[in-house]
Parts: sequence; structure tokens; C-alpha cells
Amino acid sequence: MTEAALRDTIDELDRRVIAALQLNGRAPWSAVARWVGASETTAQRRYTALRERGLLRVSGTLELDRTREGSSMMVRVQARPGRGLEAAARFSESPDVRFVAVVTGSADLIVDFVARDNEEMMRMLFTDLPATDLITSTEAVPVIRSFTSAAMWDTGLLPPVAAAELRPASSARDRPDRDRAPQALTPLEQEIAAALREDGRTQVSVLARQMNRAESSVARAMDRLISRGVLQFRTLVEPSLLGFDAEFMVWLSIEPGQLDAAGRQLAKHPGTKFLGATTGRFNLIGHMVLPRRADLHPYTSEVIGSLPGLIASDVTLHLATVKYSWYRMDRPV
Repeated sequence: MTEAALRDTIDELDRRVIAALQLNGRAPWSAVARWVGASETTAQRRYTALRERGLLRVSGTLELDRTREGSSMMVRVQARPGRGLEAAARFSESPDVRFVAVVTGSADLIVDFVARDNEEMMRMLFTDLPATDLITSTEAVPVIRSFTSAAMWDTGLLPPVAAAELRPASSARDRPDRDRAPQALTPLEQEIAAALREDGRTQVSVLARQMNRAESSVARAMDRLISRGVLQFRTLVEPSLLGFDAEFMVWLSIEPGQLDAAGRQLAKHPGTKFLGATTGRFNLIGHMVLPRRADLHPYTSEVIGSLPGLIASDVTLHLATVKYSWYRMDRPV
């Protein structure tokens, strides 16, 4: 089914439900219903139908730079001619890979590896790198800080005040404790995060039964994770369903003294889903969406071109997302 045909299979109410859950994947149905203009039963029924059709998934995700659970390494991959899709499938099978996209431009694939330490990252990149027979080169770009994450993205389909009600205060971009040293998770917190990665809307009572733990202990641990901004909830959905037909990544070289200013400025753009400071040839990278591919022209000149300290820029346009937030897109929810 084409993207246009797929978009025609949902209506405006479905899109508003998705938009509300993008603001907070665990938002109570009473709050979702108020902002989508339907009853709680209808809102929940629409969510269930979207999930059963494989169009939507709510996933609990850890903000890595606030924990000791690992760090992200974005890798630009050049594939052998005609072997890009096969290589993408191979990368997506790796448990060390969180994200895989097939792109066009100066790279063929974008792959996000997550490793706990340098030794594990060396193993992933130099010893156990998937699809080595299908690729010709790689360029690794370590993410050292995030300016904004996909869980903070606002689709713009609901009024701005919706975010104030639906989002917990812990999801604010500029928290006072933003640069606090990462904290290790307890075994219970790790168990909760792993379970919510599969289904971010799982009720506390269900989690407690699955873990054979006291419900009060699970609830307190989850509250700690959320209040510290460590655990957030993403709504995984194809951007085209929401009217965003251009999905791409920007790779920017910024003067070091202007990096923070440029990052803060670009993080505020409504099309920015993720933005992180990195090291290497590019020191600022972002995952973006726009309504149309034609919008890329004014975007590059007016948005990217206005960033302070800009030295060079590159754009890789997404053709397909194979794996997103640990979830393989070719698998049913």
C-alpha cells in the first residue's frame, strides 16, 4: 500500500488520538478524550484499532544521557550497489541496534547503535558489525548530548495548550537538572523499563503481576523514573500518516563556540523530532519532518542557513524506516 493510500485509511479523529498520545503515551483516556473531542470509550477504541492494524505503538524509552544504561553511536553506512535493503534488514536484526533507516544522499543507511561502554562499542563496530559483506564504508558519530528527543515532539495537530495538560513536567526540554550526572538504574527500574518498552501503556497492576512484585513498589519505581525524566513514552507511527511526507536527517558542522546556541535554536523548530550534539565531522545532528519534500528548499536556506556558527550541512532523506526505538517495523505489534 502506498503512503497516500495508507494515509486515507485513518481519519482526523485517529490523527488527534495519535497526536495526544505523542504528547504523552501514558496520558489518561479522560485527558485524551477531552482534547480529541470524543468520549473516553471512543478514544480508547480508536487507539486499540490503530494498534491492532500495526499503525501505532506506544513504547517506554530511556533517555540515555540521564542514565548509565548506555550511549548512542549514529553510524552512516555506504552499501554495495543494490544491497542496501538487505544490509538494512541485517542491521535491524541486531539487539545492539535501536534504529535503522534507508536513506538517499551522502549515505545509504543510518544505524543507531547503543552500547554500555567503550569495550562494547568496539565489539559492535569492529568485531561484530553486521552486514560487513554488504557494505563498503561506515562513519561513526557518537551522540554526547540531546537537545530534544522524539518523545518531546509535538505534531502541531492539537492546540498548544494541550501539551501543558497532557505532558508531565519532567519532559521539559530545559529542566534545571538537565546536566546532572547520569544515575544508574536499580534492578527493579531496569525491569520496569524493559517491560514498558514492549507496551508503554501497560497498567501498573499488570506490570506487578508479570514481575511478581508488590504493586506499590512498581508504582513508586515508575514514578521515580518519570519524575527524573529518565523514562519517557514515544508513540511510534509513520510521519506520513500525520501529514508529514518529508522525513530526513540533518548533519551539521557548527563552530564549537556556537554549538549550544545553534542546538537550542534548532530544537525549537516544529519539525525537529530529535537533535543531538555529537563529535566528529558533524557536531550537531537531527531527525526532522516536514509536510512536503518541496519544503526542504526553504528549510535549508531559512532554518539551517540562519543557525549561528554554521560551517557546513548535509541532508539524508529517508526512504524507509526499518527499525525505530528498538521495534522492527516489519513486525506486527
